[in-house]
Amino acid sequence: MQIDCDTGLKTTQSASHRKNGHRNCIDILLKQMASPAHAFYCFEVLAASFRHEEHPTLQSVVSLYEQYHKQLSGESEVSGTEEVLVQETDQVEDQASTPQTNQLLLPSISRLRESTPSSQSSTSTPSTTSLNSSNTQLTSTTSVNEIVPTYASQLSLTESYPLFVTWDTLSRSGHKHLRGCIGTFEALPLEQGLETYALTSAFEDTRFSPVPAHLIPSLSCSLTLLADFEECDGPLDWELGKHGIRIAFMNRYRKHGATYLPHVAVEQGWTKEETLESLMRKAGWEGQSRRLTRGSTKPWEDVQNFRVVRYTGLKASASYSEWQEWQRWAKKKQPELWSS
Repeated sequence: MQIDCDTGLKTTQSASHRKNGHRNCIDILLKQMASPAHAFYCFEVLAASFRHEEHPTLQSVVSLYEQYHKQLSGESEVSGTEEVLVQETDQVEDQASTPQTNQLLLPSISRLRESTPSSQSSTSTPSTTSLNSSNTQLTSTTSVNEIVPTYASQLSLTESYPLFVTWDTLSRSGHKHLRGCIGTFEALPLEQGLETYALTSAFEDTRFSPVPAHLIPSLSCSLTLLADFEECDGPLDWELGKHGIRIAFMNRYRKHGATYLPHVAVEQGWTKEETLESLMRKAGWEGQSRRLTRGSTKPWEDVQNFRVVRYTGLKASASYSEWQEWQRWAKKKQPELWSS
């Protein structure tokens, strides 16, 4: 079953899926970590659908992104080493030249040689700005000079994950406007889930008309892998910026439900109470705000069987220009992946 990120919950996931107890922190982060590589794959899926062509596999995209990331990280490290070398050389020029002083330069020269790629590619190298702006909220704090495997390579392509894919349009001023957001709380194999919801959120979000081909250059893609589902002890038993929430309640003999992803409330500048009220309205509640009638900020007290489930999940994003920059690099590495 699928749901959009603002409307009623449609899921068969049982309470047995909730996470119990404490788990290793690193394991938790890796389980829920999305990557720009996954956003690039969503762009590939969407673009190929308009051309009626096959798109590269997720494994191919992740593998190429890994090389892209390493090359960019390696060249950033070289640049930093060159700067150190220049500084040390300047210091030497201010001193008498001695064999001992010259030896101080050798470690820098050695690092420079080790950091330089053994073969120079004729392709243009992506900018560090492009990569950093695509990172998730967590990985944005990771040094770009550390040549380590990306989160994309550490996620199993055969394991299943609940996920959401979001398409936004970017204005010239950089402001985002939602264009489609649909996902599932049922765990799906990663490639299947991304492929399915990259298209579903672009073409089947009933709040918008289907995304046309000419709009692709103005798009930004975000995706969120979800984890750690827990029943809340009360309506406010969750943290802004950390948790997404799903609500369910009865009102006038009808069931209602909706969800907001973890980033929504913070981006809107809402309090917990404002988030819950907005989510109730998205779910179909049409009551008057109690702060207007009885001086209270608890509209959930007007309905029956109000329940909240919290979950975690970090968002990764990539813009059209970032995808294109990566794709130009990737096509020179493996052009056969894009041959008709």
